[in-house]
Amino acid sequence: MEDGEKQRMAKEKEGSEEKEQALSLEEAYAQIEEVISRLETEEITLEESFTQYNKGMALLAHCNATIDQVEKKVLKINEDGGLDEF
Repeated sequence: MEDGEKQRMAKEKEGSEEKEQALSLEEAYAQIEEVISRLETEEITLEESFTQYNKGMALLAHCNATIDQVEKKVLKINEDGGLDEF
């Protein structure tokens, strides 16, 4: 792979990560459903299936990170406010 192509791919990945961070959970889940639908079609190429798989995995990671952040906030509120466990 040429250096220019590697740089282009790195910039695309950074851009997609920024977009994923701005997504709500509902938007991310909707995109995951779209990815699954594309993967289930017979017309998809092998290269496109890898691309879609990676996109889906990145979206799942985003969802997990978002849920983890919410759980940590809830746990912190429980400790500071003396509330029961979540």
